[in-house]
Amino acid sequence: MVYLYNKYRSLCTIYLYNKHLITAFEEESKKHHVKLSGRPISISSQLTFAKHNISSTLTSTLLPLPYPFVFVRDLSLTALPYLSYFLDLPNMAAALVGGAFLSSFLNVLFDRLSDPEIINLIRGKKLSEKMIQRFKAILNGAEALLNDAERRQIREGPVKIWLDDLKDAIYEADDFLDEITTKAATKKDQGNCLTRFLNLKDRKRVNRMEDVIARLESIVNQKDTLGLKEIPMENMSWRTPSTSLVKVSDIYGRDEDRKALVKLLLDDANDGDVSVIPIVGMGGIGKTTLAQLVYNDEQVQQKFNVKAWVCVGEVFDVLKVTKTVVEKATSASCNMNDLDSVQQRLRTEVTGKSFLVVLDDMWTNHYDDWKTFLIPFQCGSQGGKILVTTRIDTVASMVKTIPAHNLSLLDDEHCWSVFANHAFFATDSRDRLALEKVGRKIVEKCKGLPLAAQSLGGLLRTKDNIADWEDVLTSEIWEFSEDECRILPALRISYHYLPSYLKRCFVYCSLYPKDYAFDKDELVLLWMAEDLLQQPKSGSILEEVGYKYFNDLAARSFFQPSKDGYLDSFVMHDLMHDLATFYGEKFFVRISEHENVAQQDAKTRHLSYNLMDNDSVPKMLEACESLCHVRTLFQIKVYLYGYKEGIDPCRLLAQLKRLRVLSFPSFQIDRLPDSIGELIHLRYLNLSDTLVVTLPKSLNNLYKEKYRVPIYYLPISANSYLYLCFMEVYS
Repeated sequence: MVYLYNKYRSLCTIYLYNKHLITAFEEESKKHHVKLSGRPISISSQLTFAKHNISSTLTSTLLPLPYPFVFVRDLSLTALPYLSYFLDLPNMAAALVGGAFLSSFLNVLFDRLSDPEIINLIRGKKLSEKMIQRFKAILNGAEALLNDAERRQIREGPVKIWLDDLKDAIYEADDFLDEITTKAATKKDQGNCLTRFLNLKDRKRVNRMEDVIARLESIVNQKDTLGLKEIPMENMSWRTPSTSLVKVSDIYGRDEDRKALVKLLLDDANDGDVSVIPIVGMGGIGKTTLAQLVYNDEQVQQKFNVKAWVCVGEVFDVLKVTKTVVEKATSASCNMNDLDSVQQRLRTEVTGKSFLVVLDDMWTNHYDDWKTFLIPFQCGSQGGKILVTTRIDTVASMVKTIPAHNLSLLDDEHCWSVFANHAFFATDSRDRLALEKVGRKIVEKCKGLPLAAQSLGGLLRTKDNIADWEDVLTSEIWEFSEDECRILPALRISYHYLPSYLKRCFVYCSLYPKDYAFDKDELVLLWMAEDLLQQPKSGSILEEVGYKYFNDLAARSFFQPSKDGYLDSFVMHDLMHDLATFYGEKFFVRISEHENVAQQDAKTRHLSYNLMDNDSVPKMLEACESLCHVRTLFQIKVYLYGYKEGIDPCRLLAQLKRLRVLSFPSFQIDRLPDSIGELIHLRYLNLSDTLVVTLPKSLNNLYKEKYRVPIYYLPISANSYLYLCFMEVYS
């Protein structure tokens, strides 16, 4: 089976039954860098072919299927070119496609359902395999709705509730499937283990599976009531395209950046070659504004004969971008629609001339498209400059001929100037002083991001009541209307285009408090423990996958190097942290920041606590009383003198049987109970700076499948009976 995007950019699934065809299709897909996936499912179908046309007749008793399906049973190899035509394989990479948050989580469930232990359990129970097929079908049905639900959750409360219910049910399903495979794998005699699974005492596991499926079906069946439907992953084309015009008096704090870029544009030392200068920074930091400022600089205007401003957007369409440059250069429309003619026309326009082209908001890094775009500029021009603005380091690395200009956040005073320029201030001096006092606190929340200062200032422009300003001060960014405040939409674009697996890793970081400098190595180990990483390709190890994920997020400005001087220490901008918190709401909780723990949502799966807050440990213990399915109990790293009291490991471990991450550093603990060996899901244990000197032998019971060996942080005197995949020693 193959998952692809067809020429209409909708996901298409192809089932291949012919072994020769599978081999041929694998070879064809490798040429076009198409990823093949395996999710077998039995469906009866017929397929007819005609040249450049494929139609299918599908008969199935399953639930509505999640994608447009093409089924291939007995297909000759001569039909393969027609199949390639239908899928438009060479153009697949041209689209910038993200993925719904839950998609990669569902992939984990599909993988678990393909596990032989699950299949053997069902067969041993002499139940119909229809249970597994039913399970897969309902997961497919849920996956089909994710794009629509994720798009609508921002504005529609019922859809947000539905998505949270689905996420909760998926967590429950994952816990159950992981429990079965883990318990089976930890037994020396798996046959005896399966026998025990099938006796009366353990029949409840199969009953639980039926309950899990029934709950998922109940949730998915609500789709008609909510109007949820299958849609492809859409782009964010609702954004207003940028233009080259700018009001210079509205710009603050960018004079040095302007001077540096103008100097580069006026420099003729490149011997007639094309110079490409990227401007890089997170969303809302002012890349477009700086490019506008430079583009309209008087010296720059006089320097170049040909000037063009192009708002690129999510898809770098060579023909479309080239046509736009031609139209700007000639001040006339371009009606040609083949790339060769348009490039010939552009070459004519730039031959013997100097040119400046701004490519604003570039997202995709397809090298072949980029080299094709450059050709007309490299044939006869007197040298020119291309200025590219992007959020993504890899795009900047691809296009640059000189080092990228990394745009920094504004300092507090310049950020205040942006805010004050857009906000309303009363004429009465007393009211003005009161508003300014609150306004400066609001600006502190912006943390140097000019878009945030501009949006919040504009939001308050019609409000002269100090109570309204205080409401903005105490509100979170997601509580504002998107029509009034553009901060969340601007940041959400970056999140929208993340692959599904990176979305989960990013949202996991909401467990850290704001301004917390987290360690890159530690975060990768946590992602490993939580099964957030895809299995590595042959020759790689799981940690390498984690570091690639981390670098991808850092390259997209989700993480920024910390200023504490440590090489592998990073932070999130406060507004990026707010974004992660919004998407992790209910499921990821920093318990130290909750005032009323009794009202903690029952869906919570991941908890962090901070020993710097004296109430944090009591809050954490109170929350754990009612949250038996918590997966993460993570302590924010602090440096304490002495040991912290207040933890009873025996009681806590008896409550939390589904833990994957357990972090107890700096507590006055001298031993762990044998019951820790019952935490069959445990992958990460931190006992650093405790009094523990010996680990219980029951820890040997934990699952040590490849890629899933538990990770431990131990005090220096601890003796372990285990083969450890990672051990960090603290004195």
